Amino acid sequence: MNTFLCRLSVLVVGMCCAVAVQAQAVKIGFVSTDRVIKEAAVAKTAQTKLEQEFSKREKDLTDLGNSIKTAAEKLDRDAPTLPEAQRASRQKQLVEQDREFQRKRREFQEDLNARKNEELQQVIQRANKAIKDIAVAENYDIIFQDAVYVNPKHDISDKVIKALNLPAGK
Repeated sequence: MNTFLCRLSVLVVGMCCAVAVQAQAVKIGFVSTDRVIKEAAVAKTAQTKLEQEFSKREKDLTDLGNSIKTAAEKLDRDAPTLPEAQRASRQKQLVEQDREFQRKRREFQEDLNARKNEELQQVIQRANKAIKDIAVAENYDIIFQDAVYVNPKHDISDKVIKALNLPAGK
């Protein structure tokens, strides 16, 4: 019985050593997706492109909102002196304008969100390709994205950002 326990102990210690040796051979990396999206040139370019694409519509909506606000303030000032029928007509017109404004605002927001998602997906696809290229080139076994804690020595976010900032095809 005693020799059995001895053999079992040696076997367990040997297995632990094999696992420890194997664990040391695993090369692990980490990428901060948030950092990549905020700092990579392609992400900044996508953001600028979206701003240019939607700036006119946003300005038009802002102008329309200001116009409705001005009309509402004017109605508030004029209401005591207006005949009931005219006051009711202007209120109805103002409500209709506000509904139209809210509809346009919703459409704008939906269009903007859809385009943001399209651009973000393109950036993420390029980032994932860069991550895979780095993993293959530098023999990483595992690369994690977004974690609660990562030792900075495993963070390869700078390498990914640098790879994304290279002109396409390099």
